[in-house]
Amino acid sequence: MKSQISKVLLAVSVFWFVGCGSDLHQPENEVVSGGEVVVDLDGASIKQNLIDNGVIPADYDKPVFGYKAYKIPYETTDEQGEKVEVSGLMVIPTGIPDTMKAAGLSVVCDDHDTRFGNFEMPTVIAEQTSSPDGSPVIFSSMMGFATLQPDYIGYGDSLDHYHPFLLKKSLANATVDFINAARKFAQNNNIPLNEQLYLTGYSEGGYAAMATLQKIESEGTMSVTMAAPMSGPYDLEQIGMGVLSQPEISVPSFMAYTAYAYALTYNEPVDTMVNEPYASKLDDLFDGERARPEIDPELTTKTTGPDGLFDPLFVNDFFNNSANWFKVALADNEVYKWAPQTPVTLLHCEGDDVVPYEISQLAAGTMQYLGAASVTLLSIEQILGLPQPVNHSDCGPYAYQAAAGIFAQTRAATIGY
Repeated sequence: MKSQISKVLLAVSVFWFVGCGSDLHQPENEVVSGGEVVVDLDGASIKQNLIDNGVIPADYDKPVFGYKAYKIPYETTDEQGEKVEVSGLMVIPTGIPDTMKAAGLSVVCDDHDTRFGNFEMPTVIAEQTSSPDGSPVIFSSMMGFATLQPDYIGYGDSLDHYHPFLLKKSLANATVDFINAARKFAQNNNIPLNEQLYLTGYSEGGYAAMATLQKIESEGTMSVTMAAPMSGPYDLEQIGMGVLSQPEISVPSFMAYTAYAYALTYNEPVDTMVNEPYASKLDDLFDGERARPEIDPELTTKTTGPDGLFDPLFVNDFFNNSANWFKVALADNEVYKWAPQTPVTLLHCEGDDVVPYEISQLAAGTMQYLGAASVTLLSIEQILGLPQPVNHSDCGPYAYQAAAGIFAQTRAATIGY
């Protein structure tokens, strides 16, 4: 894991937040069945841009594949069982050798982390910039996987629907339905895929990846080669108890978003949970127009009390009433009290200040106790040899570096490239 490829991936993960810039050409006007081309760049252009940005050296001798992204519309089901028209991004590497074409591309489904602005969504970024962005730079251009990224309900083509933040049914539905839609799209457009499917995601995406695996195994409709959820809040009740018991909230938008989505889903008044003036702001704060840096200053970091984020009566009931609706709902949406038969590698930074490392320890231990066939937990700091603990905001690039290396090693051992 500490090989040259790991060093390159770490460099690319820095580039991940930079983007290729606006000087790259727009995609050709290509007609495809069931979607549209939103990014189409050859490997030489991407490699040169990586060199120009100082991500890789000028004498880099590993392959850099082209990056071709498609926006695919599809249908899924929300928490209320209603059909929703949504969207997702499928990225394939181009300019791959014949051996990879013959074996087919393995698929990585990456559920994205917590995002608030619609302009931060995979398909929207691709449409607006026609440039590579995010984990597909690693998974597709550098590693040769086909990468899938659902926008989720509430974003992309479903912006008029609220986002069911940390609600497992709709997150899993949106992911599984996109995997099926992408495979059908690939078949209709002669994109060579093999049967391998890898699941991953960071933060909310780690939670969504675990929920997706649970849905897939319970329904038996497809097989998963391996899952590597990263830094997900798998035990929401424990997360809620931990946050509400502290005097300060490090990232108030996360908890406010949870309260907002759960109140809408369970038809409960949000102003019985969240104090004014904050409760009245939530519709506007979570309308998809703002990113987190614009939302947090509109809230308070004080947890409760008359001037805190959460109503003290609600907080008292949460801790003292086992039938508190929010406590029950959080428990109903946990995603770790089961025994996956798929190999699962949980990845988490020990210095995580938002989703404690202990949450992944609890998840791994519980799954192992329940008879999971192959579940392990890896400290990202330890496997990458990082000199100090890494917090939640900074952990993402390292987590993707680790997941990409694990998936590539598994593919090489099974597919042969």
